[in-house]
Amino acid sequence: MSDDQPSRHDRLDRHQLGGSRNSLRHWIWTRNPIWMLVVPAIIWVLRLVPSVRLKNVVLRALGAEVGDGVALAFGATPDILWPDLLVLEDDAIVGYDATLLCHEYLQDEYRTGEVVIGERAMIGAGAIVLPGVHVGQDAQVAANSLVTEDVPEGTTVAGVPAEVVSGES
Repeated sequence: MSDDQPSRHDRLDRHQLGGSRNSLRHWIWTRNPIWMLVVPAIIWVLRLVPSVRLKNVVLRALGAEVGDGVALAFGATPDILWPDLLVLEDDAIVGYDATLLCHEYLQDEYRTGEVVIGERAMIGAGAIVLPGVHVGQDAQVAANSLVTEDVPEGTTVAGVPAEVVSGES
């Protein structure tokens, strides 16, 4: 985005978990256990649904902000535990087998952050977008890229980690 915007790391909410072992071992305290069992099943089934309209309706029901004309391809995976932290603006496209992550479990904490896919932005097949990332309007993420930082408006990024290949720099 722009230099005056906070980085994705600054936008993440950090949640400390007490006790021994890693934070994923304490998943039962991170969200309502019923939510943690039901919503991932819904998202998993949703990946196999060909109707983009039905996907949008279900994602909205789960709390995601989904604009008009959004298209999630077959196999695309919105965050399975925090879909309510997704913002998909008008006419955004999320390609086949792409993953939008709004959470990450680490050793001593877990982090959550809103993922924003801007208007007419495109996420390529197999790409992974990490928590807290904002992909700008008309930006493009190449297939199989790992997006660890914001993608400026009108820019194309590619690679692991994704780097600017065209557009603004």
